[in-house]
Amino acid sequence: MTTEVKRLIRVRKEKGASFKRDGFGKKRQLSDSWRKPRGQHNKQREQKKAKGALPKPGFGSPLAVRNMHPSGFFEVLVSSVKELDGLDPKTQAVRISATVGDRKRVGLQEKAIGAGLKVLNARNVKPRAEKEPAKAAAKDEGKQKKEEKKPAKPRKAATPAKKEAKKEKPAPVTDEKKAPAAAKKSSRPKAEPAGKPADKPAKKEKAAAKPAAKAAKPKAEKPQEKTEAKPKAVSKPKAKKSGSGVKKNE
Repeated sequence: MTTEVKRLIRVRKEKGASFKRDGFGKKRQLSDSWRKPRGQHNKQREQKKAKGALPKPGFGSPLAVRNMHPSGFFEVLVSSVKELDGLDPKTQAVRISATVGDRKRVGLQEKAIGAGLKVLNARNVKPRAEKEPAKAAAKDEGKQKKEEKKPAKPRKAATPAKKEAKKEKPAPVTDEKKAPAAAKKSSRPKAEPAGKPADKPAKKEKAAAKPAAKAAKPKAEKPQEKTEAKPKAVSKPKAKKSGSGVKKNE
């Protein structure tokens, strides 16, 4: 870029005016992009002071640098490899279209740089093969963190063992209870009337033993002990009545 082109770009910047539509600051939905005022009584259309300038021929940039990029190149929009043919790398620069995907952009960008063209919107595009290991590494880190957190809770692992032990204990108890019940049923003989007369004398012996045990315990001692422990209270002398009916003490 020559010194004359640099000077003209600087003049264009100093000379240029920013034209804004009328009323863009009054309503939030209005942008500052230029719209020509067409109202019959519009103050901007009538060029009133402080209402904003209108685009006129005097505000234009020099012809040598008109539509030129600040870098000193004329932009060329490109969306395929074929459009790179016939471009001059000294005066033209390439801008890759936004509709181009990353896969196609990699090849298009490499060929443009190889031809000596400047890419105004160059990007560092990573191939998909590099992205996948990064995601896998992130997943592995997440799994490792979860595994590290799990050993910190030993109590939960111990509770199921206790519950199993509790469940196992009642099983043998029920078998022991059932076993004697079954043995009793099997030990009893079917001919029960024959065994009844033999049981009666045994009951009589128990009944005779009970009164003997009662006789061994003296019941008369208890009231004697009570009388000895608690002496009788002394009786008070009764008051005699006089002839007048008034009681007199002795």
